[in-house]
Amino acid sequence: MKKEKQSIDFKYNLKVYFELIYKYRWIVFLILFLSILMESRVVIDRFLFKVIIDKGTSYDTGSLTSTAFKNSLIIIGLLYILIIIMNSVFRWIHIHFINRLEGGLIFDLKRKYFNHIVSLDHGFHVSHKTGSMISRLTRGAGATERLTDVIVFNVAPLIFETIIGVGSIFYFDKISSLIILITTLLFIAYSFFIQRMSAGANLEANTAEDIEKGNTADIFTNIDSIQYFGKEELIKKKYEKLIENTQNKIVNNWNYFRWLDSVQSLILGFGIFFLVYFSITKFLSGELSLGTIAFIYTIFLSMIGNMYGFVHGLRGFYRSMADYQDLFEYGKIKKEIKDEPNSKRLIIKYGEVEFNNVTFNYGKRKIFDNFNLKIPRNKKIALVGHSGSGKTTLIKLLYRMYNLNKGEILIDNQDIRKVKQESLRNEMSIVPQECVLFDDTIYNNVAFSNPKATREEVIEAIRFAQLDKIIKIFPNKENTIVGERGVKLSGGEKQRVSIARAILADKKILVLDEATSSLDSQTEHEIQTDLEKLMKGRTSIIIAHRLSTIMKADQIIVMKNGKIVQKGTHAQLIGQSGEYRHLWNLQKGGYIK
Repeated sequence: MKKEKQSIDFKYNLKVYFELIYKYRWIVFLILFLSILMESRVVIDRFLFKVIIDKGTSYDTGSLTSTAFKNSLIIIGLLYILIIIMNSVFRWIHIHFINRLEGGLIFDLKRKYFNHIVSLDHGFHVSHKTGSMISRLTRGAGATERLTDVIVFNVAPLIFETIIGVGSIFYFDKISSLIILITTLLFIAYSFFIQRMSAGANLEANTAEDIEKGNTADIFTNIDSIQYFGKEELIKKKYEKLIENTQNKIVNNWNYFRWLDSVQSLILGFGIFFLVYFSITKFLSGELSLGTIAFIYTIFLSMIGNMYGFVHGLRGFYRSMADYQDLFEYGKIKKEIKDEPNSKRLIIKYGEVEFNNVTFNYGKRKIFDNFNLKIPRNKKIALVGHSGSGKTTLIKLLYRMYNLNKGEILIDNQDIRKVKQESLRNEMSIVPQECVLFDDTIYNNVAFSNPKATREEVIEAIRFAQLDKIIKIFPNKENTIVGERGVKLSGGEKQRVSIARAILADKKILVLDEATSSLDSQTEHEIQTDLEKLMKGRTSIIIAHRLSTIMKADQIIVMKNGKIVQKGTHAQLIGQSGEYRHLWNLQKGGYIK
């Protein structure tokens, strides 16, 4: 199957950019006005030079006295000094407002897309690499600065100088102004053509870079697995292939600019030839003065500099559009799980949970079909079953990470689809199966669940999770930095931080998803006692593979293939033949005293 060629949605990308810039429209107008003044100064400089040459020629031929020539030079010199001072002031103001504009635009873009990405559904985040998202967000910020620079430093100067310069030359010689205008238009048109041709190659280079960065982040995240299995050489070869692919795509993009540079030189060469031919012909016939020829050439040379600046800017424009393309694609992704209009904040008073006729498919795979379960307030309910039975998915549905295909989930008799998602999740506390921590202090990781908590409350939660016994041997105690994803802590230590975080949150509904799975037997026994205290007066939902951790649950729900196959207390279920006793017999030798 032929791979579809990537393309840039210029219309959409520019629409988003100009929506961002609209907020700063008065600053943009001021910057462009200052650009006009500064480009006018270039023409005035060349005109003063023309006057000096013409006056000097007149003085040399004797048609102008020495005194008159000197007076002219003094006036020109004073005008030039005044222009220099004004230009310096204009440039200072120009750069000042450009800095304000670009700083504001970058801030707004980062905030807009970071907030959008963070708020996207759980399904989005499990299917997109973190490294690629960071790469696109960073490139998007760089593209904003680059595109704004292109407009104010490359496009605006050429447009204004072309209008002012060609217009002033037209006053002296119409043919020369026409030659310069045609040369400029050909130069720009050809540059647009090549840049448009290279747009797809630019996108492919960006995609290769995203893949490389995404895989690099994945490699460094799994460095322990690489070293434990002795796969350093395998990973080095994999990385070499990644960077080789990136290199090939980048070089392919660069190759377009061989044609760009060579044909641009050809266009300028012919432009200069015709300009010289016609202007010298008119000079010899006495139609143009030497000063006028100098004026025409110096204006054209200045425009050549701006033309190359424009091409450089054009390259930056297409690169910015390519960089925007990947980031702005995220902007087109809509949340599937949305708050209903006028949805209210959920406040859980009792903690009663009910799953009514819940049907849910994950892709084409059916997980639940008319699933029903009622969890009374202040009760400890355990969910057990083999991996894939639907235990964790049930929790994700409770947190509304996915939309149901059919049915409803009620908390305190309120449909969770009719309340704000953030309030729903904020009203429950969880110790997840995989504890991932911020690269911050232990204290801040615990305090994350309740930023308004006092220091005493945070320290108490740390003690409750038996974490104080560990951190007392750390040089920085609770201010120890845990490293990226908590890499500096053991699995058990990370789990204790997660438990302390849940304790501090102090919510009416508590979810324990394999909460003690990473702890040794002694620590697990100690924490189980503390968790018993924590669960009092709360609705607790416990997911466990170790059946020894749920023996005191008020009710045990045994699940298999998305269905409830048994219900009851430990004493009831152990006396029945079925799935629970089968699981118990498998585990009792290793987990039960």
